[in-house]
Amino acid sequence: MSILITPSAGRRAIFLLLLLSALLLQGLPAVAQFQSNSSDLLSIQPRDRITGFIDDEQRVVLRGNVPPLASPQFDMGPVESEYRMERMVLTLQQDAAQLGALSQFMGEQSDPESPYYHQWLTPEKFGASFGASVGDVEQITRWLEEKGFEVEESAAGSLSVSFSGTAEQVESAFHTQIHLYQIGQEVHHANASDPEIPAALAPVVAGIVSLHDFRSQLQNTGRRLPVADFTSGSSYYLAPGDFSTIYNLAPLYQQSITGNGEAVAIVARSNINIADVRQFRSAFDLPVNDPQIIVNGSNPGIWSTGEETEADLDVEWAGAVAKGAAIKFVVSQSTNASDGVDLSALYIVSHNLAPVMTVSFGLCEAALGSSGNTFLNNLWRQAAAQGITVLVSSGDNGAAGCDSASAARATHGLGVNGLCSTPYSVCVGGTEFADSNSSLYWSGSNVAGTESSALSYIPEVAWNESGAEAGLWSTGGGASLIYTKPAWQLGTGVPRDGKRDVPDVSLTAASHDGYLIYQNGGLYVVGGTSAASPSFAGLMALIVQNSRSRQGNPNPVLYSLAAKQRAGGAAVFHDITIGNNSVPGQAGFNAAEGYDRATGLGSVNAALLAGHWGDATATARFEALLSETKIALADGTKNSISITISINRNFNSPVALSVAHLPSGVSGSFSLPTLTPPGSGTSVLQLTATPGAKAGIYSLLVVASGGGITQQIPFSLTVMRR
Repeated sequence: MSILITPSAGRRAIFLLLLLSALLLQGLPAVAQFQSNSSDLLSIQPRDRITGFIDDEQRVVLRGNVPPLASPQFDMGPVESEYRMERMVLTLQQDAAQLGALSQFMGEQSDPESPYYHQWLTPEKFGASFGASVGDVEQITRWLEEKGFEVEESAAGSLSVSFSGTAEQVESAFHTQIHLYQIGQEVHHANASDPEIPAALAPVVAGIVSLHDFRSQLQNTGRRLPVADFTSGSSYYLAPGDFSTIYNLAPLYQQSITGNGEAVAIVARSNINIADVRQFRSAFDLPVNDPQIIVNGSNPGIWSTGEETEADLDVEWAGAVAKGAAIKFVVSQSTNASDGVDLSALYIVSHNLAPVMTVSFGLCEAALGSSGNTFLNNLWRQAAAQGITVLVSSGDNGAAGCDSASAARATHGLGVNGLCSTPYSVCVGGTEFADSNSSLYWSGSNVAGTESSALSYIPEVAWNESGAEAGLWSTGGGASLIYTKPAWQLGTGVPRDGKRDVPDVSLTAASHDGYLIYQNGGLYVVGGTSAASPSFAGLMALIVQNSRSRQGNPNPVLYSLAAKQRAGGAAVFHDITIGNNSVPGQAGFNAAEGYDRATGLGSVNAALLAGHWGDATATARFEALLSETKIALADGTKNSISITISINRNFNSPVALSVAHLPSGVSGSFSLPTLTPPGSGTSVLQLTATPGAKAGIYSLLVVASGGGITQQIPFSLTVMRR
């Protein structure tokens, strides 16, 4: 965020108030709002942060929220003033105390030795401790209504507010116009500039999720007709029985581990014909099990073949793998302001609908914008705290996450799917079968009833069907531009880049051995990581049933099991060491021993994964908490904040502290530059501005590193002239 205060007299008044605060606090360490004490983790309550008059003349600019394609070269001018903007979402944020408590609490949830182990929250309990206060939500609601908007809902977790209005109301409230943009043969609309909100709301409101109709993209290769038989010549197509054989689900099914009593929620924005699901299950000898269709708001119906293909693929294959689980299909209509994908995901988490959910859509971090990334990170974090496992497709455009998979050549550089790059989701990549001697792995005919023909596990390579004529079709993967390395992302092959790397795991995704689906009464074959994600969601439903507990974010378990496998433990992963996700125009990443940014940890042996799930040990970790997220000082003065490091039982390393992005004329020093083993404690960061230091608002980072873990904690520094 950056501050825009008008008029100039108001700016001087605000700066004088900040200056007074800085002088009063000069040389004094800020007092931490949250102390690291596990007995207090759920006793924290949100405090009111909107404490001043909501003055529209003192505003905050929400930087980084103009869609990349909303460029002046495509601009066709503003929309009509009464143009409807339905179901917009304000995404809210926690304060430093809440974030510190939540971070430690979620670490405790995954630690078998903690009293909070698997103590999952309800949405209401999450909101009561980690959401915005009731008073702040009421003030935000009242402000929106005063601006003429209709407020539809405050989500149960108290981290978002949904509202509707017109383009004219958007311009009045957020000081940005909605324009039309001609992109090729398509006409879109979007905000022409970064939106602004009153400065009084800034401590709580992180942004508006979207003011445009640039949507996340389907992550499948599109449907095509298979040949007459499921096995014909060199073509092989996946029936559910084939998937079971290749990834060893049969031992689980024989123990009645089919997902019975569990549920998988599907994120969708197009409806389905339930007759197709029934025909799919009948054709492949699956038990009768109709999905539950939940229409969130207006029913969008079936509005395109591609969207219907995605919906059918997700429902049919999540239910094919977890054939006894309830499939809860949530469909939300996209609006002129919001993606139906976001609305469906918000519904699932806010209603705590299922222990597992799957998302087969993607948009790169840069295209999501600051507010979109914050919304998804908040939502997936809330889901994990509630015990919901979130599976997301890594993408079908290889290492070029910001390009269309159907493009002939990548032009936007490296990028990853922002829907899966947060630390709170499992990012599912793609492999393809390396079956050069197909008679070893495929039967010449199909088994009556199940129509399967696979004989055993088939060696895999990284999925890559890209080419100058074919497009960029390849497994998505790379390093996040936003998120730092999670404590659990350690092991052989994991880059020491300080960044969240994706994917985490993979399953087959190639179209040449694609997944069979039924649609409109016909049989089709589909590939892409859109198939891998719902299939892995089905696997997770089996694990939830077998372990008799929700799992939340399972990444700590997955990476722990991978480390144990390399030390002689159970071979739960098929390590993929051949192939890459390079595409025309963009070099990518090679599959390699251990973890890699093409296939993650690899694919899985489902029976071994479920059978050895309890072998995982808690990841050694620390949590870093700043006492404040904003600090002010005048030139020629000093001010301080404190950083507190809390550790779990397994962590025992020195933790080094540093501060990054200091502006010219400002220096920083820590009272304890290194916290000695075991690494816990508090250090005070003193910031000093020289006389004449340039006034402005700067984004800084405190960097804490130790035990192979690096955390970067952002805070805002305001420098003023005396």
